[in-house]
Amino acid sequence: MRKAVFPGSFDPITLGHVDIIKRAIPLFDEIIIAIGVNAKKNYMFTVEQRMKFIQNEFFADDKVSVETYKGLTVDYCKQISADFILRGLRNPADFEFEKAIAQTNRKLSGIETVFLLTSAETSYISSSIVRDVLRNGGDASTLVPKSVSSKIDF
Repeated sequence: MRKAVFPGSFDPITLGHVDIIKRAIPLFDEIIIAIGVNAKKNYMFTVEQRMKFIQNEFFADDKVSVETYKGLTVDYCKQISADFILRGLRNPADFEFEKAIAQTNRKLSGIETVFLLTSAETSYISSSIVRDVLRNGGDASTLVPKSVSSKIDF
């Protein structure tokens, strides 16, 4: 069984995340969207809201689930017997950053990271951009799935 963990804060999940997950579904038997919990970060949405956004988006796909975790992603992967870490790449800067993390993770645990390039239509979207748009009263409905936009008053 090929089990992948797609880790992140998903604050909130964006259309870029959704693109990566949907294209990864045929590659894996199971995908766990793992929301990392970091007490030092100030999130816009609660972990419960973020979980609900993701659950509502992927409710019809039994290969996709959402969980939370604390600590190192590789430790979480070992705990749940995941074989792969799934990551999306938007640009060359993402690649350099993610490459270093993937190499460290492989050295620490032997767990491989699988990278998918975001589609051209979503490559500019990030959660931080969405949060900035929302904080400044903008309409982010074209950047997030309906599971998010239907819960936010634009």
